[in-house]
Amino acid sequence: MLATLDAHLLNLNDRQHLRGWQRFALEFLYFGIKEARACLFVALFFAAVVLVPRAGLLGVPRYDLLLLIALAIQGWMVWAGLETWDELKAVCLFHLVGFGLEVFKVSGAIQSWSYPDFAYTKLFGVPLFSGFMYAAVGSYVIQAWRLFDLRIRHHPPYWMAVLIALLIYANFFTHHYIGDYRWYLAACALGLYARTTVLFRPLDRERRMPLLLAFVLIGFFIWLAENISTFWGVWRYPNQLGAWSVVHVSKWSSWSLLVVMTFTIVAHLKHVKARIHVPE
Repeated sequence: MLATLDAHLLNLNDRQHLRGWQRFALEFLYFGIKEARACLFVALFFAAVVLVPRAGLLGVPRYDLLLLIALAIQGWMVWAGLETWDELKAVCLFHLVGFGLEVFKVSGAIQSWSYPDFAYTKLFGVPLFSGFMYAAVGSYVIQAWRLFDLRIRHHPPYWMAVLIALLIYANFFTHHYIGDYRWYLAACALGLYARTTVLFRPLDRERRMPLLLAFVLIGFFIWLAENISTFWGVWRYPNQLGAWSVVHVSKWSSWSLLVVMTFTIVAHLKHVKARIHVPE
């Protein structure tokens, strides 16, 4: 069924007869369908986050069950041809990058947040399923790239993109010791990607938008997902231990910067690189 849907979404016929509000409505509809399809892993994983009881099921703790579900979803997507092995490698890299950050953030010296429930699959206080929250972002970018037939114009030189991505990741660690430089890094990213546009195809015509806007929008929706996760007690920030409160809006900027890093990793997939224009 999904293969049939993907084939339809990737081979939309020319609709030259569409004009005005009819074209807008149909393009908006297909944009929503493609976005929903690109969020397949995200939707299934976060449905599990919401639906699995805090006490677990059949004697299996919640965090362990979420790990099993995430592995099953990922395995199914590869088996069904919805992700390639190369794309799976990129997703695994997101998992490792995210898990490393989680270990640091929950450590006794930092305690930015915590995972309060018991699990057999906890390492250094972090349940192994947590890396899939970061992998979900990578999975979305990979799926959206294919479904929207994305092309990137005026991408900065790769070494510059990699450097800013590494500095963004490093700042998540170092800001606890030498100050938070996220806004300086954001300014650098703004200058680096100022001319970069993403060309995408919701229906039969190519549309474009600034890549920076895409980073900010994706970061916003991750921030919303984080609010849902903390509300259901998957993890908690120190100010949420007594009673739940909205995650501070400053986290939106952190997630947007993480999307920059995620995009950089995806951009190095061979079949994706062919669709990126780097000016000489």
